[in-house]
Amino acid sequence: MTDSTDNRRKRGFAGMDPDRQREIASMGGREAHARGTAHEFDSNEAREAGRKGGQNSSQNRGGMNENRNR
Repeated sequence: MTDSTDNRRKRGFAGMDPDRQREIASMGGREAHARGTAHEFDSNEAREAGRKGGQNSSQNRGGMNENRNR
């Protein structure tokens, strides 16, 4: 039996050359900044995002941290 994803090819944005993807994404970012609709993290937002990411990462490790800090 063959997995159906074996017969699929990437289409659209996913099928593009990575350099072309980067170029298109960059144009979108420049346009968003020009319009004033781009979000820019301040240092507090970045710190909070990093804290949440660290919490999620440690939760995904399961019981590895049970004996820590005892």
